[in-house]
Amino acid sequence: MRLPLVLTVAGSDSGGGAGIQADLKTMLALGTHGMSVIAAVTAQNSLGVQGYWELPAEAVKAQYRSVVDDIGVQAVKTGMLASAPLVETVAELLAGTDAPVVVDPVGVSKHGDSLLAASALESVRRALLPVATLATPNLDEVTQLTGVEVTDETGLRRAADALLALGPRWVLVKGGHLPGDAVDLLTDGTEEHWLRAPRLDNRHTHGTGCTLASAIAAGLAKGLTVPEAVQAAKEYVTGAIAAGFALGEGIGPVDHGWRFRQPLS
Repeated sequence: MRLPLVLTVAGSDSGGGAGIQADLKTMLALGTHGMSVIAAVTAQNSLGVQGYWELPAEAVKAQYRSVVDDIGVQAVKTGMLASAPLVETVAELLAGTDAPVVVDPVGVSKHGDSLLAASALESVRRALLPVATLATPNLDEVTQLTGVEVTDETGLRRAADALLALGPRWVLVKGGHLPGDAVDLLTDGTEEHWLRAPRLDNRHTHGTGCTLASAIAAGLAKGLTVPEAVQAAKEYVTGAIAAGFALGEGIGPVDHGWRFRQPLS
């Protein structure tokens, strides 16, 4: 049996709750083989990001080519890319890869720490989003990329339109920062899918965005359509948030292995 192959191109989270570590845990939990290209290294814990260091573009390119040219890939997920040169390098690599691409345009951490240089935003708009099968921004990232500020559900459609104009085939505008239920809008400009889940009373949600994008990539690698992959990923992440646990003195992570700990019935 050959497992579906999923590649993450992102930053490392030393605390293990987000980034490459969350991506690989998610891919394992969802029955795929996860592979990684590390674009940046963070010093990070439950209290925040104390610093980050990006890798040289040639190191990122060498990791990517090493994996894709030998092993192959059936879906790619991008996360923290830190700088314009890395965004440009990764976008060029993705353009030459025949696999669906989930772009999580990481701009800030859960704690509000910047993870993307301001000078890289134009590269994300011009080079990265046009190669995305699906982009998965939260509302802060929507504002960074488009200038659109969303304050209620009616604004999600306006945000989606602004993002689609930048080139991705689909966008998933995540409304988790809005009051009420956790509602997201998935659209390609023609179809619309509204995804709702109850808002859970658990502050330990570190890694939610990384986990969702990786879960979607895992679904795409299995051959699911974009709406099917997003729906399955939303269900998985909702369970992971419900099982999120305290770690350190700050915000703990979601539980990527929550399904393994359910009682057998």
